[in-house]
Amino acid sequence: MIDLHAHVVLESTLGAAGPLGPELDDGDPVDGRLPCFRVGDYELMGVRYRDTPFMDVDRRLAVMDDAGIERQVLSPNPLTFFSHVEADPAVAFARRHNDGLAAVVATAPDRLAGLAQLPMQDPPRAADELRRAVGELGLLGAYVGTDLGRPLDDPALDVVWSACEALDVPLFVHPAPDGIDRPRRDERLARFDGDLWLGFLYEETLAVSTLVLGGVLDRHPGLDVCISHGGGATAWLAERMEHAARTRPWGADALAPPGAVAERLRRLWWDAHVGGPTALGALLAAFGPDHLVAGTNLAGWDQSLDPSHGDAALAAHFDANARRLLRLDRLR
Repeated sequence: MIDLHAHVVLESTLGAAGPLGPELDDGDPVDGRLPCFRVGDYELMGVRYRDTPFMDVDRRLAVMDDAGIERQVLSPNPLTFFSHVEADPAVAFARRHNDGLAAVVATAPDRLAGLAQLPMQDPPRAADELRRAVGELGLLGAYVGTDLGRPLDDPALDVVWSACEALDVPLFVHPAPDGIDRPRRDERLARFDGDLWLGFLYEETLAVSTLVLGGVLDRHPGLDVCISHGGGATAWLAERMEHAARTRPWGADALAPPGAVAERLRRLWWDAHVGGPTALGALLAAFGPDHLVAGTNLAGWDQSLDPSHGDAALAAHFDANARRLLRLDRLR
């Protein structure tokens, strides 16, 4: 299996954003203090990172061996995107992160690969960092959040999307939980960890609709975008999105013909880490298998080590798709 949904926490980035952290408290089982990962005023309680696959390569490789994961593409921790801080510390953190990630990949280059964190509040410098991360560090693409302080179709971001095209590398999009970069949009999401599943679904669906209806895919015909968690509710809403584009006054002429939105949705790539076989079936029914790739969220709260749910033919499809999306053949 080639796993494209696997976050990493890097020891070398702890404290790299100054007062914003990130800061790791391992907790103490003796006195009952829970582990805590702090980013600015945000505290993730009860999740252990150190001495787990998030930070320990040997433990990660052991889990990969047990799960039959041939190669894993490591991505930034969404808690530390730092998309809403001043540009200078975000640029410095991204460089530190990508240097550290490349060092981790270098410990097992046949098993691990990486995607670059970018300081998206400064698009020209984000494009520069992508060129450095790919050209000098050997990372395979870009990894960004869904809420960048401006819409994903803002022309200011075109310089980053153009850099992806020029480098011929994919762009991965994954949301950050509410409460890190700005206040939670709905306090009801604080219950039941709603930020992590319902909030993510909202952000991913909004990201897809912005890329398609906002014309990003039309302006960047060579841009390959992969959306986490199957693109949220996109599979369910694709037909309504198409209808809205045809009938509402903001609809672009290019999206008016029947099938125009569906054609653009089929250009996107979808992380198959969607929670279970029923949701995976809906994703397959909406978009088919040709742009689905495997993701496990290894060691995460919703880890699923078999994204195909026992379908060997589909698993083989996932791997072939991942090789195309990541351009792995040119690494030989």
